Amino acid sequence: MIEYRAFRNYDPPQILRLWEEAKLGHGAAQALSNDMSFDMVNYAQTYFDRHGLILAIDDGTPVGFVHAGFGCSADGNSLDNSRGVICAVVVHPKYRRQGIGRELVSRAETFLKGKGATQIQAGPARRTDPFYFGLYGGARPAGFLLSDESASPFFTSLGYEASGHYAITSRQMSDRDPVHFRSSMIRRKWELMLVDRPDPCSWWWMCRYGRLDAVYCVLVPKAGRPASTAALPPVAGVTIVGLDAYAKSWHEQAIGLVDLWVDEQYRRQGFGQALLLEVIKRLRKETVTRLTANIEDGDVAAKKVFESVGFSKIDEGVVYKSSSF
Repeated sequence: MIEYRAFRNYDPPQILRLWEEAKLGHGAAQALSNDMSFDMVNYAQTYFDRHGLILAIDDGTPVGFVHAGFGCSADGNSLDNSRGVICAVVVHPKYRRQGIGRELVSRAETFLKGKGATQIQAGPARRTDPFYFGLYGGARPAGFLLSDESASPFFTSLGYEASGHYAITSRQMSDRDPVHFRSSMIRRKWELMLVDRPDPCSWWWMCRYGRLDAVYCVLVPKAGRPASTAALPPVAGVTIVGLDAYAKSWHEQAIGLVDLWVDEQYRRQGFGQALLLEVIKRLRKETVTRLTANIEDGDVAAKKVFESVGFSKIDEGVVYKSSSF
């Protein structure tokens, strides 16, 4: 008889065991030497609610779990309880196709609706990624991956419909850098500047990147290096995130590139490309072997920029929306 209950303080080792044994595909961090990273980005979040992490128990042993949470407000400084997210659904392979996953999702939906959710999505993504940052999706959570083969048929069977797609892209540091004339000209007048965080910095940014080895990179004029980027506004920026949790399963040191932006008046002039090439050049001096970036399908400009510096698609992430809303 399967029983269901909310998270308890002694559950983390069993949840990590389930995560490892579920074989969630290349995009899920595996072979974790300890559960510190798992704890840090999930249970240690200030908004963690144990009632949103529901376990399926068989004779005292957890055999599955679902983890639900909420996205952030428009300014990134608080939760938005209207935006419910099912971040993870894991059932041990021996217990699949017995209705356990379906029941877990149903209970997660009840939790989210009870907290005020007016929409529910399956698969965390940008601004709706309260948990599993740095543990699933590579550079950042981007829905459920197609390499996680059971995800798509499972959510489709529950009446969820695909509502967003993300290209999971990658390039090896050993790949030869392309040569672009515009980028070369830009690098004569502009330089890369590394700071620990954006200015201003939102609460949501700190909840994600502040818990990982992250650096904010901006492109600024060579006229000077002010103590604050606000004194000399950058024209482009990107955040680099260390993906240490993947080191053992990928057998290499990877870095994720997220939130690439270019000031509107400098777009389509090669500044995004120049920024990425400078970041690659800087990271090549470290022990990094792979770069990853997740790009929303509708972001044509970002797709072109990353392709221009050697990134190619290796997987796809899909966000699903509940058809009951």
